[in-house]
Amino acid sequence: MRLLRNLSRRKLRTGLTIAGITIGIWALVVFSAMANKIDTLVSGGARYYADKVLVSDGTVSKFGLPMPLAAGDQIAALDGADVVVPSVTLLADTIQSGVSMGGSTQILGSPAGADQGREQFRIALTSGRDLTTADEGTDVAVIGSDVARQRGLSAGDTIELRGRPFMVVGVREPTLTAPDTTISVPFSTAQQLLHDDLPPIVRGQVEAADLVSQFIVYPAPGADVEALAREIETTVDHAKAMTGAEYDQTVGSSLAMFNAVVVGIGLISLVVGGLSIVNTMAMAVAERTREIGIRRAIGARRLRIVREIVTEAGLIGLVGGLFGLALGTVVVTLVNEAGRASGTILFELTPGTSAFAVGFATVLGMAAGLVPAWTAARLDPVEALRHE
Repeated sequence: MRLLRNLSRRKLRTGLTIAGITIGIWALVVFSAMANKIDTLVSGGARYYADKVLVSDGTVSKFGLPMPLAAGDQIAALDGADVVVPSVTLLADTIQSGVSMGGSTQILGSPAGADQGREQFRIALTSGRDLTTADEGTDVAVIGSDVARQRGLSAGDTIELRGRPFMVVGVREPTLTAPDTTISVPFSTAQQLLHDDLPPIVRGQVEAADLVSQFIVYPAPGADVEALAREIETTVDHAKAMTGAEYDQTVGSSLAMFNAVVVGIGLISLVVGGLSIVNTMAMAVAERTREIGIRRAIGARRLRIVREIVTEAGLIGLVGGLFGLALGTVVVTLVNEAGRASGTILFELTPGTSAFAVGFATVLGMAAGLVPAWTAARLDPVEALRHE
């Protein structure tokens, strides 16, 4: 009760200090939640790339050109290549609308079971079934959770892709990664969609059955993955091979920089709040100099004075941290709910982030109160009693 009474002596000053901490924690919570979301997406990509080599056309920088299916035979003949799976990817719509942290909605087609059990990145279904070899040549699809939510679809419904109706036979469970915005169709169907997407002058020179977007290569046990990737690029014309290590190096460094920037913004706000705590507690000590002198004169130890001042400062940090967490949670929830219908989930607030934010605010408050507390403890009782 004494702590609360001491803090309530200057309600406006204490309130403004708590407001400063609240704003800092709010910024930290919001930016950390955004960093968590991006980290989840990147982690999903890292798990996907971990045990394979992805081979695509390297003549252009963004999506790449289609590759001939026969290139898969060249790759399969190399030492160290165990299983080679052809794959077709293309945008679900020619014009994408909105912004999604999970990426644009894509169509994916691969022969069912072609990985021979090597794929470890498996996703369960919330309803329906997965694609089988019997689906080849038919217009059926398995959709990601974001696609199902955006379009209000479930197993048995119909989805239109590039002007063609597809029956939804399965819906994947949420993963918070790229599969949530992916629509899987039979391999031959995806090849036909890719063929139809080519310029007319090119379309007339190739058959749909000869086209793929990329190859997923599973190395043989014990094979040197990096050496296999380099050999693929040497052997196959215009091929670009990416391994898990290259993915981590390319994307991981960018993620680390982004995390440092967004968290740094929040920390700067907190430092400003910490300085306001120092100011508040220093003024409180100055105003209570005579009181502190009386307590020292009747036997109060320096440690007790320090403990009381530091506890008051920590309480300011705790209250500001709780208010900041509450405000950040409201903002994160409202923005996510507003974008959920379009699949734009920008934030992921975890218990760890919440606990860190409140704990950091409390520790910051206590640390900021150390200097005023030490000043109070060193007051000479006689001089303090003379203070007006």
